[in-house]
Amino acid sequence: MTQIKSNLHITGMTCAACSNRVEKGLMKLEGVDQASVNLTLEQATIFYNEDELSLKDIEKKVEDLGYGVVAKKAELELTGMTCAACSSRVERGLQKVNGVQSATVNLALEQGTIHYTDGAVTVEELIEQVEKLGYGARQKQSGDKQKKDHRLVEIQKQQRRFILSLILSLPLLWTMAGHFSFTQWMYVPEILMNPWVQMALATPVQFYIGKAFYTGAYKALKNGSANMDVLVALGTSAAYFYSVYLAIQSIGMPGHTMGLYFETSAVLITLIVLGKLFEAKAKGRSSEAIKKLMGLQAKTAVIMKGENEIEVPIEEVKIEDIVVVRPGEKIPVDGIITEGSSAIDESMITGESIPADKAAGDAVIGSTINKQGFIKLRASKVGKETALSQIIQVVEQAQGSKAPIQRQADKISGIFVPIVVGIALVTFAVWLLFVSPGEVASALEATIAVLVIACPCALGLATPTSIMAGSGRSAEYGILFKGGAHLETTQSVDTVVLDKTGTITKGEPVVTEVKPFGAFSEHQLMYFAASAERGSEHPLAKSVVKGAEEKEIKTSSVLDFKSVTGFGIKAIVDGKEVMVGTRSLMRQSHIQYEQLEDDILALEHAGKTVMLTAVDQQLAGLIAVADTIKETSKEAITRLHQAGIDVMMITGDNERTAQSIAKQAGITQVIAEVLPEGKADEIRKLQKQGKVVAMVGDGINDAPALAVADIGMAIGTGTDVAMEAADITLMHGDLNRIADAIFMSRKTMKNIKQNLFWAFGYNTLGIPIAAAGLLAPWVAGAAMAFSSVSVVLNALRLQRIKL
Repeated sequence: MTQIKSNLHITGMTCAACSNRVEKGLMKLEGVDQASVNLTLEQATIFYNEDELSLKDIEKKVEDLGYGVVAKKAELELTGMTCAACSSRVERGLQKVNGVQSATVNLALEQGTIHYTDGAVTVEELIEQVEKLGYGARQKQSGDKQKKDHRLVEIQKQQRRFILSLILSLPLLWTMAGHFSFTQWMYVPEILMNPWVQMALATPVQFYIGKAFYTGAYKALKNGSANMDVLVALGTSAAYFYSVYLAIQSIGMPGHTMGLYFETSAVLITLIVLGKLFEAKAKGRSSEAIKKLMGLQAKTAVIMKGENEIEVPIEEVKIEDIVVVRPGEKIPVDGIITEGSSAIDESMITGESIPADKAAGDAVIGSTINKQGFIKLRASKVGKETALSQIIQVVEQAQGSKAPIQRQADKISGIFVPIVVGIALVTFAVWLLFVSPGEVASALEATIAVLVIACPCALGLATPTSIMAGSGRSAEYGILFKGGAHLETTQSVDTVVLDKTGTITKGEPVVTEVKPFGAFSEHQLMYFAASAERGSEHPLAKSVVKGAEEKEIKTSSVLDFKSVTGFGIKAIVDGKEVMVGTRSLMRQSHIQYEQLEDDILALEHAGKTVMLTAVDQQLAGLIAVADTIKETSKEAITRLHQAGIDVMMITGDNERTAQSIAKQAGITQVIAEVLPEGKADEIRKLQKQGKVVAMVGDGINDAPALAVADIGMAIGTGTDVAMEAADITLMHGDLNRIADAIFMSRKTMKNIKQNLFWAFGYNTLGIPIAAAGLLAPWVAGAAMAFSSVSVVLNALRLQRIKL
């Protein structure tokens, strides 16, 4: 069986009970393995077996449950079609794509119009399908015309509903204000006191503006569940129809009819619509991180077609295309420089403020900025495979996932509405029979207040909004959480295990000491050693050559270069025989080095690699090379210690070298001489001791340990395999990001707990106060709307955190 993952954008969900119902409804479908619905993102992520189920079946189920699936339209310009059979073939081929709802191909216009499910398929995949069929396709350019985001459409819709509802409700609110003893002085037009005028104003609000609540309530009840719409529909209908009953009773009676509740139902609906408007705007702000990341992407690229340069949309760049980038332009895709050199500003990806020098053969990252030179590059990753697209996907995945704490809240909200309806019925009976016997109006007021104030909107928004804001803000600092569960677990980490090479250290050896001997100067020693080593590919050799370049020592070409495996190298430089290598190499050539033995031992004890150099059988001196720790490693480890976290180092290096690096970094616990497969075993040993372990690494050999750890953190400057196995990717090489990740997790979880406390506390306190008759229904409605907005605004505070 083939398992498919699809993301659908769902419309019409108003509270946690809605998202719960959609999730449960989808899980009941035969063939669905897993379904997760995020209320804040309005997104459902479904894993299902394509052999048993189609996406159309899933969409139909969502619609049966009373919700909608957002559809998008793509317009493609097609090439290569010659007859009606061609257009039919393209049309049928597109309709077979998972997520396509309909496809129409016009042969005369050479255009295709495709309606597809948002999140289930992309325009790039539609173009790929056309190309597989043997034709050409590109997205139709729409000029200045911008397609509206469905969230923006929803905000505009809520704005129109609110304005109309407000216009109709204000006169009713005026009459209500005039009822209080302390507002007797207010002038209220006689006509507004007429029950039929009040009914005329309230009816459009109840049944036109409030239609969405009735529709949602009907569909919820039809599917055997209840949500916020049920509470709103019950509460406002009770007020409205009781007022209609009183109005009919007043026919033929002199004076005004007292005790009408038309204003209660109308003002309630107006306030709830206002709350939904605020909520929609706030939810839009919670995904600012994604918008910022997407804003970094280049829109077009200049590619070579033969000898010509052609500007094309970014979606049309293919792997192996040669891309031209001029000074000041964004690099459109990931690639390898084939011609030219430049300084590249990679700060938006790596966090490194100093531009990186790049030349032919060096890799460059899409969306970074070419600061100086003219370069050409061969595209290696395009579309969804580029580094920035991968980052965006990770952030979207985190924002669309559920933390364990959210699932608990979802369970509670799922049974909450039926309990509230039960409490409301008991409230009505108690008031009618005991508190105010026979007074339906008083019983009704308390019942409506209970129904309205108990809406579980805030409860449903408490967790996902915080996760969106927290993971989004983390992404801006280069900390990519792969899911809500990882964001929650990170707060509990009490032990951090660090790989040595490339994590604590820079991962590349550098010359640390140059000690000439006899008649040789430091300049001469470096000159002969670097010239001889130029022909070697060994990392130690490269570090010697780089050390000479940093000292501005020019090297010469060599003759008769010879590598002596395991010992060093021999070469002829300026007619002299030069040897660079170990003691064994010197012994083999009968060169005396004992005078430097104490220096050699001291350097080796400090964890450094010593290379001896001889020129024409005379000892010229020694060069020490070491993989030095990053400038920020010690500071970062101190921060972790201050946060009460144990820090350990794990490495395959020998004990002496490991202890030396650990001492420099401020680490006292070291696990050395561990084979790659043994790293995961060491993590398991720590877990058996009851520790919550975070493993931090950057290499392929770290991947098993990253997968086994409670939280795996991959340094983003490392390998793709490590990042794939990890739960968190740290885009910067700075270890301070480990402490930042834990800090953001703790802040986010604290924010979630605050939201849940106020959401639960609000309902726990609000329901008995409303049942006691101490809250007017319109006040309850305002409080309910405010609670949802306050939860979202509290979550958005995470977007202002500075690390």
